[in-house]
Amino acid sequence: MKIAVCPGSFDPITIGHVDIIKRALPLFDKVVVAIGYNTEKKYLFTLKQRKQFIDEIFKDDDRIVCDSYEGLTVNFCKSINSKYLIRGLRSSADFEYEKPIAMLNHSISDVETIFFISRPEYSHISSSIVREIIVNKGDASQFLPAAVKY
Repeated sequence: MKIAVCPGSFDPITIGHVDIIKRALPLFDKVVVAIGYNTEKKYLFTLKQRKQFIDEIFKDDDRIVCDSYEGLTVNFCKSINSKYLIRGLRSSADFEYEKPIAMLNHSISDVETIFFISRPEYSHISSSIVREIIVNKGDASQFLPAAVKY
């Protein structure tokens, strides 16, 4: 079984994330949306809320599951027998950030990173900007799946 991991904090998951996850499905038997958790980091949504959002979004497709982890992403991949990471790229800056991580991950494991280029209509959306809109009482609904309530 080909299992891919789509890691992130998903704080919150956006329509751009959903698009990348759905576009990866034809390549894999299963996609694990893996919420990385760091106890040192301050999140807008709790881990439980983020998992509920993701479970609700993908409830009709049993090939997409949500899990959480702490520590190295490649160790999580190994624990679920995955050899693939999925990452979305919105810009050349994202590529420059992601490339050395992908290279290092491959050096310390046999995990391959597969990049998906964001569709133009989603390339301006980031969780950090969406969080700012929410925190400042703006309407971020156009950037979020309906399941994300704030």
